[in-house]
Amino acid sequence: MRAAGAGPITTWLGAAIGPDRFEVGADVLAAFAKAAEAGQALQQTQACFTPIAQRPGKYLADIYQLARIALRQVNVQDVHGGGLCTVSDRNFYSYRRDHVTGRMASLIWLK
Repeated sequence: MRAAGAGPITTWLGAAIGPDRFEVGADVLAAFAKAAEAGQALQQTQACFTPIAQRPGKYLADIYQLARIALRQVNVQDVHGGGLCTVSDRNFYSYRRDHVTGRMASLIWLK
């Protein structure tokens, strides 16, 4: 968007799977850790993954916090939303919850 002439970027994190429901494997943690910059960003990224007791190699991931970290890395500071869980809130489609396909949409535009 910046290459297209965008000035300040405002973001809204829409509904997504919540940090108490987003189960991932060690491969996902490793991929995010590899993409993070060394130092504080790496520590913040690793903190987004909570090990699941009695399930070695499985974690609950906070996708909202991971998005915020990635946005800060590209100097996007104006971030809103986050916190609506598509699995817990039945107002949203969730394949993980219902095992039925559905559709969602995202919007991006330049003013």
